Amino acid sequence: MRLHTLAPRPGAKKRRKRLGSGESSGTGKTSGKGHKGQKARSGGSIRLGFEGGQMPLIRRLPKRGFNNAAFKLRIAIVNLDDLNEFADGATVDEAALRKAGLVRGTIDGVKILARGELTKKVTISGAKFSEVAKRKIEAAGGTIS
Repeated sequence: MRLHTLAPRPGAKKRRKRLGSGESSGTGKTSGKGHKGQKARSGGSIRLGFEGGQMPLIRRLPKRGFNNAAFKLRIAIVNLDDLNEFADGATVDEAALRKAGLVRGTIDGVKILARGELTKKVTISGAKFSEVAKRKIEAAGGTIS
């Protein structure tokens, strides 16, 4: 195989349809647009959901419900077994968790949950805790500030 013998696979390159090139081409005269009407004109396309001037379905149906997503709090969850990668006596806060790769993206806070066992004595600050997680941290000799 040489560079000059390279070619695309058969059927990979399809020629574009040339419209309006003589009646015998099959796409001459009206160029596949039929006879007259809005969709035969240049720029003649109707927007999505348009029903010819009739009141559209989307406006005929009543509005219901609401969406409170803009006010949702995004809390990052970290489990106790994840905290074992910090050294003994380390201070764990959001910045330290980000540096360790345990927390990413835009968040409104961090919550420590009780999955797994904590084997290191760490000081945790600026986070929320579940009750069981708080007990496990203090049982391992860690502190919460």
